[in-house]
Amino acid sequence: MTYENDEQERAWTETSAMVSPALLGAAAGLILGEVMHANARRGIAIGLAALGVAALMPLTVAGIVNKVNGPRTKRGVQRRLRGIRDAGDGFVEDSLSETGVV
Repeated sequence: MTYENDEQERAWTETSAMVSPALLGAAAGLILGEVMHANARRGIAIGLAALGVAALMPLTVAGIVNKVNGPRTKRGVQRRLRGIRDAGDGFVEDSLSETGVV
């Protein structure tokens, strides 16, 4: 994953996390309000509450994934070491072939 894609993903999850309290607040307002008929109000409130919970899911999943695969976990350290080891594969051979030694 490139740095740019990581930044876009982070911006999207942060935006959805900011929207969810507004949706949950609107749902609570509709439940408590007396503007609409009770059955209509309840249906819209449940829908908005579901959207609010769904908007929090990317942030929750990202947090759980970071706890499991983060850089300070055993799996994260192993992934980092594997990336460092794989980055050097073929470098020496390529360098020697360019100089004409091999």
